[in-house]
Amino acid sequence: MRMKLKVFIVYLLFALAASLVHAQAGPPRGDDPFGQSFFAPELVFQNQEALSLTDEQRDYFKAEMRQAQLKFTDMQFKLQDEMEKLQMIVRSARVDEQQTLAQLEKVLSMEREIKRTQIGLLVRIKNKLTPEQQAKLQDMRSRQPGR
Repeated sequence: MRMKLKVFIVYLLFALAASLVHAQAGPPRGDDPFGQSFFAPELVFQNQEALSLTDEQRDYFKAEMRQAQLKFTDMQFKLQDEMEKLQMIVRSARVDEQQTLAQLEKVLSMEREIKRTQIGLLVRIKNKLTPEQQAKLQDMRSRQPGR
């Protein structure tokens, strides 16, 4: 039974790491209707001239991105620390289930906060764009290869 718990925890750690990498890659893409509702900051900045961004919009986006990047970096370090603690717990010959689950809760909480911060940024970016700019971005995104 303990071995099954260890195998499950190791599998879960890999799944969490994969999901973190996916979360850092940017908003969901492809056929995901939720992901299609937002615009990657890179897409906005790469097309700022075509979108006719105002100086105020540019300044706002730069400030939001700077603030988000600082927060993401801090959260990533904290998440790595919590993941290391969880790995240490499950490496022992006998794994304390309560301690493992409590540490897992910390990891999941950090991951949730990262995703929450990411979605918050995407909402702020979208809300600062005019409907016309959003329509242009939708069109640009639909013409990108792999879509």
